[in-house]
Amino acid sequence: MNNEFWNRVAVVVGAFVGFAGIMHFASPQFFNDIVPPWLPPTREFWTYISGVAELVIAYHLLRPSRRRVGAIAAVWLFIGVYPANLYMTWDWRNRAISEQLVAYGRLPFQFLFIWVALQIARANPDPDRPVVPGDI
Repeated sequence: MNNEFWNRVAVVVGAFVGFAGIMHFASPQFFNDIVPPWLPPTREFWTYISGVAELVIAYHLLRPSRRRVGAIAAVWLFIGVYPANLYMTWDWRNRAISEQLVAYGRLPFQFLFIWVALQIARANPDPDRPVVPGDI
């Protein structure tokens, strides 16, 4: 595994996640609209809490000493926001085909982001933890 490559990718992912986190506060309505409405307590809560999570994860991904933690947290974030992508696809079913393609395109990319975050975690092993079979 090329650790240098994955550490460069970590910086790109960190910048991307950080930008997304900022956008949760700069333009919250887009994010509010893709939160499934049945999630309590409110759509705004999930928009802001996921924005904070993205900013924290970005910080960890950009710091080499915290990169593994950030990558593992990113995996959980990408899994956690998947319902919003599914809801967006369903909610945009009557929009223009170009918008529907964007919504559908987000679904497989989420799996790519999960895989990339796992590769970043593997490229940054925890020096204080013994390596065991199957450990990321």
